[in-house]
Amino acid sequence: MTPRRTFLKSVAATLALPSLPSLRAATVAKTAAAVPTRMAFIYIPNGVNLDLWRPAGSGKDYAMSKTLEPLAGLRDHFSVLRGLDHEKAEANGDGAGDHARANASFLTGCQARKTAGADIAIGESVDQIAARHVGHLTRLPSLELSTDPPRSSGNCDSGYSCAYQFNLSWINETTPAPAERDPRLVFEKLFGSGNEKEDSRRRLYRKSILDFVMDDARRLQSRLGSSDRGKVDEYLTAVRDVEKRIENAEKFRVEIPEDKRPNGVPEGYGEHIRMMFDLMHLAFQTDSTRVSSFLLAHDGSNRTFPEIDVHSAHHQLSHHRSDPGILESIGKIDRFYVEQLAYFLKKMHETREGEGTLLDHSMIVYGGGIADGNLHNHDDLPVLLAGHGGGTLKPGRVIEAPQGTPMTNLYLSLLDRMGVKARRVGDSTGTFEKV
Repeated sequence: MTPRRTFLKSVAATLALPSLPSLRAATVAKTAAAVPTRMAFIYIPNGVNLDLWRPAGSGKDYAMSKTLEPLAGLRDHFSVLRGLDHEKAEANGDGAGDHARANASFLTGCQARKTAGADIAIGESVDQIAARHVGHLTRLPSLELSTDPPRSSGNCDSGYSCAYQFNLSWINETTPAPAERDPRLVFEKLFGSGNEKEDSRRRLYRKSILDFVMDDARRLQSRLGSSDRGKVDEYLTAVRDVEKRIENAEKFRVEIPEDKRPNGVPEGYGEHIRMMFDLMHLAFQTDSTRVSSFLLAHDGSNRTFPEIDVHSAHHQLSHHRSDPGILESIGKIDRFYVEQLAYFLKKMHETREGEGTLLDHSMIVYGGGIADGNLHNHDDLPVLLAGHGGGTLKPGRVIEAPQGTPMTNLYLSLLDRMGVKARRVGDSTGTFEKV
C-alpha cells in the first residue's frame, strides 16, 4: 500500500484557471473576438402563472412583472421573449403525453416517437450541435446538469419513455446526453486529476483539491499583475467555497441508498440549484466548456417547496383550474426559480473577463416547454434570453416574435453567433434576428 505522504505528493491534480491578461502573449490583440462566447439552456417545468409572469408593455418601456422582480437589478442584461412556440410538443395525433414531449422537444424541436420501449427517437439538440462544432476547443465538449436522478427507460408519461422526460440534451435521435445531478461528480469532472483511483483516495484522506495546487498557485501569482492576483484569489476562494459546501452535504446527508441520493446532493433544493449554478459558472469562467444545459426539474415533476411554504406537489398544482389560491402557489414557485436564475446571472455579471464580464460573453436561454400548466399549451412559451452574446445581442427589452415562430428559429440565430453555421435545428424555418 502506498504510504499516505507518498500518495499526497504524487497526485497530479489539475486546476483550470480563468482568463488572465498578465499571461496573454503580447501579440494577442485584446479584442472581443479573442474572448469565447458561451451558450446555456435552463429548463423550468410544468408551465407558469402567466398573469404574474408576463410584463406589461413592450420594447424597453415595459413594467417588470411580479415573477420577474428578482431580476430587476439585471434589467439591462436580459430580454423577455414572447410568441415563440414548440409545435412539435403538441400531440400531432399522438394523444396524451404533453410533459414528456415538452422536455423532449425543448432543445431538439423534433417530435418524439411515442414509445415506452427501447426504440426511442427524437433528434439532435441545439446544445449538442454547438458542442459538435466547438467542443474540441475545451476540456469538456458540453456540461449537462440536473437536480433529478437519471432515468433512461421505463414508461413515464402516457406511453412515452422516461428517457424523453428526464433528458434535455440529445447527442443524436436515439442517444440522450445524461445529465449529472451530484455536485461532487461535477466538481471532480471540472477539477479532478482525471485519475479516478487517485481522486477517490484524495477524498478518502479529506484533502482539498487546492492543497495540491497551492505551491503552483503561489508561483503563478508572482508572475501576475496586481489585478490578476486579486482575480486568482477570488477564483480560488470560489472553488474552495463550492468544495466545502459539497463536503458539508456529504457529511450531513441522510443515510439512504446511494442510487436514491448521490453523495454530494445537499438537503435543500435551493442550495442544490445554486451549487449547480456555481459549477456552471466555474466551468465557463475557466473555459472548461462553452456549452451547458441545466434541467432544473423534469416536466411533470411533483416536487414540493417547503422552503417557500408550498407543500403541495408542483405538477398537481399546475392543473390549477383557474383557482386563485393555487395560482398564487404557482406564482411562488415561478418566482423561486427566477430567484435562483438571478443568483446565477449576478455571479456571471460580477465576473470580469477581458474588457467585459462573463455575462457579456454569454447567451443564456431560460424557459420551459409548457406555457399554462392547466392547458398544456406549447405556444407563446415563457422564455428569457440573458447575456450580450459578445456584443451581438441587445438585451433589456420585451421582444415579440411573429405569430407561429418556432423556438428553434431562436436557436439557429444563437448558433450563428457561436460561429456554428447550422442549416436547421429541428423544425426551424429561419433565423430570429430580433434578439
